[in-house]
Amino acid sequence: MSEFSKSLSVSSSGLRAQATRLRHLSENISNADTPGYRRKTITFETAFGPRDGVSSVRTGAVNLDRSELEQVYDPSHPLADESGYFEGSNVDLLIELADAREAQRSYEANLKIFEQTRKMSTGLLDLLRR
Repeated sequence: MSEFSKSLSVSSSGLRAQATRLRHLSENISNADTPGYRRKTITFETAFGPRDGVSSVRTGAVNLDRSELEQVYDPSHPLADESGYFEGSNVDLLIELADAREAQRSYEANLKIFEQTRKMSTGLLDLLRR
């Protein structure tokens, strides 16, 4: 496998991992007001190619945040108990938006590496054609 192919493989694995992360972050944001919803977190793992030995990134298991759910006081809510409280979600929008921005920046960095590698390989092919 050429160095260009290895570079493209590594950056594309980063793109896939960050896209998955953004998908879970958007699910968290969209369910921030859903009663009983627990925030999803995702981990990253290093994956080694069996033949080429190139390490790449992949997503691990999706975990649910086990922190306490917010207690919301609304006696008119159908899920409220006799004291007027029900369990909200444990999604903090500020944290989710910060994580989404971080994932977006990482996605953009991987995309720039992919584009730069493609430009370098195209330039090399142009030089070899001369």
